[in-house]
Amino acid sequence: MTSQSQGIQQLLQAEKRAKDKLEEAKKRKGKRLKQAKEEATAEIDHYRLQREKEFRSKQTNVMGSQGNLSAKIEEQTTETIRNLTSSYHRNMESMMKKLLSTICDISPEIHPNFRHAV
Repeated sequence: MTSQSQGIQQLLQAEKRAKDKLEEAKKRKGKRLKQAKEEATAEIDHYRLQREKEFRSKQTNVMGSQGNLSAKIEEQTTETIRNLTSSYHRNMESMMKKLLSTICDISPEIHPNFRHAV
């Protein structure tokens, strides 16, 4: 009977060692999953920063050219306004004379389609 109880004891000890190894393996697996998650998060953050940097660079290039474009448009608008103002001042006097002469110089005439009643 003692040999049987020793065999049972050995089996119980072996079962306990197997459970301990299994728990240790689960702990290692949990640690490894946690570590892998941290590594993935770090890699994602690095990738995100890299892409944001590229995006900002492209945005600066595009917006920079739009800034130059808006400056050119502003310059053209200012030049057009300047030209129109100078044209207005050059032609204002002659146009006022023409307008006043058309309005004030009236020469009464009978319309060609008018018939006298006789």
